[in-house]
Formats: sequence, structure tokens, C-alpha cells
Amino acid sequence: MYKVPLAEIKQKILESGKLDEPALNDKIKAKINELSGLISEEGAAHIIANELGIKLVEKNEGKLKIKEIYAGMRNVTTIGRVTRKFPVAEFQKGEGIGKVCSLVLGDETGTIRVVFWNDKVNNTEMIKENDVLLVKDGYVRENRGGKEIHLNDRSATEVNPEGETVGEVRQTSSFDRKSIADLQGEDGAELLGTVVQVFDPRFFNRKNNPAETSYVMNLVLDDGTGTIRTVFWEEQTNSLLKMKSEEVLGYREDTASFEDIKTELLGEQVKLVGKVKKNDMFERLEFHVNLVERADPESEIKKLEETSQVE
Repeated sequence: MYKVPLAEIKQKILESGKLDEPALNDKIKAKINELSGLISEEGAAHIIANELGIKLVEKNEGKLKIKEIYAGMRNVTTIGRVTRKFPVAEFQKGEGIGKVCSLVLGDETGTIRVVFWNDKVNNTEMIKENDVLLVKDGYVRENRGGKEIHLNDRSATEVNPEGETVGEVRQTSSFDRKSIADLQGEDGAELLGTVVQVFDPRFFNRKNNPAETSYVMNLVLDDGTGTIRTVFWEEQTNSLLKMKSEEVLGYREDTASFEDIKTELLGEQVKLVGKVKKNDMFERLEFHVNLVERADPESEIKKLEETSQVE
């Protein structure tokens, strides 16, 4: 089964006109009760869509737009512009050494990570940021609430294919802007808020290579309707702090020097794209970040003006 986010399933059901929002929410609760709580909201919504004859995913043929790609898909072909390319990393693989490299691919509907493993890493040597990249026959996995295209032996890539163009990349993915007060478990969303609390980064050894260190960072975001703890993994932390991994790792032995960074972040307005998850240990919702941007006041004012004109 393809993993379609709950918010998108609900949107497709509502767009069909077969249920309004209150009726849909009631049906989801009834379905969960009917199955003795053994199914998530997402699963219940998926069943309801099937019962109503609503197609959530079009047949996987031809090139897909990034917003049409879901975890669980295979033989995916898409095209986009490379907005960011990450360095090659090595890891222990049995008695040998494995390699992995990733990049961010975007089109006018959103962005997605593309991951190259082992021999496929050699294909990235000729790829540069801002290139148009055609990806053929990848498979899609979920990772920390986001989706990734992984390339195996059957997969192929083509750089700047003749006759192919990509419009302006939508950096903030296809998620809608939501207020913190309206967030529910498994929601994908774009948030705009102010940083009101910053925690020290936590360092840990990677599971696939204990000799390497990674890190995660948390902060609390306030948008006026509520607050939520947000989680930044390594690459998202780098984007937030505008630092390279080696710079962040330098704070492992000197956390006191990170205080200045925390002070600078307080009061910053940031725009985050990610997914809500339930932290069962602390009985709270947390927002796991996939993309991070410093908010642009002028563009936000323009967006508010456009919304007011529509209303």
C-alpha cells in the first residue's frame, strides 16, 4: 500500500464532495472504534476512501510530478532541478566499505530527496546544483516523515536531458500552511512561527556506522495559537544554523560556546515544513522538520494581502 499522508487523503475525500469535514471526522472515529483501535487515523481514512471509490493515487505511468510520489512506489520516473547536493559519505558494510550520496530534487510542486547507493554514487560526480536531472526507475521510501527516491541497479539518471525543462521550484513542498493549534498526529504542514526556546544539540553514534557521529537539535516554536517542540536532524540543523557538519560537531566538547548560537536564534521567525508525530514517552505532539527557511517578512506580508483580497 502506498503511504499517502492523512492530510492528503482527507483533502481528496473532501474534494470528491461525497463527505463534508464533520462527517468525515465522524466516519474516521467510527472506523477506528469498529477495528478496536488497531488502526491509525491514516489507515481509517484510507479504508473510507476505498469504500467511497475514491482513487488516492493515479496509476504509476510516465514521469510523475514530485507531489504525486508516495512512499511504497516502485519504478518511479521523475524530473526536476537539483537544488542541493550533499557530500559522499562512507560507512562500514560487512567487511567492506559502502558509499551513499544524496541530493534534493525539486519541481513546481515540491521537493524530494534522491539517494544514491554504492556504485550509483559514481553517477553523482557529473551532477551539479541547478542541473536538470531525469531519474528513472527509482523506489520510494519513507524516512523521518519525509519521502525519498532510492536508486538501485535498475535505476538510471540523465543530466540536463535534451528538450526537458523545469519551472520554478517550489521549495516548501506541497504542504499547506497550518497553525500550531490545528495540528494533529501525522499531519504534514508548513509552519511559520517565532523561536522561543532552544536546546543544545544532542550527539550520538550512527546505527549503520558507530564510528561516525551525528546529531539532533530541538527548539520550541510559537505562532500565536500555541507552541510545539520541533525536531531538526543533522541536515536540517545545518540549514537552520547555516553551518557545515564539521562546524556543528565542533560543539561536542564545548557545549558552553553554543550559548551564543542559542541566543541568536531566540526571537527569529522561521518557516518550517515537516510532519507531526506523537511522542508517546512524553504524551505530546512534536514537529519533525524536513525543510527550514528563515522567514521573509515582505513575502509574508504580500501573502497576507493576497489572502485578504481573495476573502
